[in-house]
Amino acid sequence: MRIVSICPSNTEIVAYLGKTGLLVGVDNYSDFPVEVNSLPKVGPDLSIDMDKVEELKPDLVLASLSVPGMEKNIEGLEQRGLPYIILNPSSLEDIAKDLERVGEALGFEGLGKKKAEGFLKELKKYRTQTDHSSRGPSLYWEWWPKPIFTPGRTNWLTEISEAAGGYNVFEDHEEANVQTDWEEVKRRNPDHICMVWVGVKEEKMNPDHVRKRPGWAELPAVQHDRIHVLEESLYCRPSPRLLEGLRKLRSLL
Repeated sequence: MRIVSICPSNTEIVAYLGKTGLLVGVDNYSDFPVEVNSLPKVGPDLSIDMDKVEELKPDLVLASLSVPGMEKNIEGLEQRGLPYIILNPSSLEDIAKDLERVGEALGFEGLGKKKAEGFLKELKKYRTQTDHSSRGPSLYWEWWPKPIFTPGRTNWLTEISEAAGGYNVFEDHEEANVQTDWEEVKRRNPDHICMVWVGVKEEKMNPDHVRKRPGWAELPAVQHDRIHVLEESLYCRPSPRLLEGLRKLRSLL
């Protein structure tokens, strides 16, 4: 099969299945595993060049709706009559289901099921190791700084927080993506501030931006230097690599 992935998390799901060799093109932000860097690029995930996708003659396009604005990619695929499936996970359980679904779509149903079971088994191991007898530290995840966007309850980062021994300070918001402001974050007074700006490499995220916000110097998390610049690729993409992010977060906490 000839597969085109137009979202980094989809590319990583194919890699977790061990089928990177089926990929003939990826979006510009797909950077894992390293071998996909040599594949034809079809544009940023929010503005895919459908002409390039069509030129690659895919048997299947792995599309996504994980970020607002991706809807137009689906419209483009429809207009050209290209075969596609949409992945839009919001939970870790959804990611396991996507492993099964993609495995089946690629013609490896048994492999997809096996990999999904392995993913959930490893996740369960971490959850079992975590002490849930008392609430751990509160975590504020910053997806975007201005305006502020942060994950709510129905998001994988709330689950990752709990499995690592903490909790998402915005878990009382039911939605997956919460828009808030600096004053509200300050009021919630998180124990840890986790910078994971979507699409921004760690070296371009400066904790000083956080320290300089009005009144934030009063926060214990700032005073005790609990501002963490984390790899957005391990926390913002709904793929099995979240387990690597979970391992790092547990160690950090």
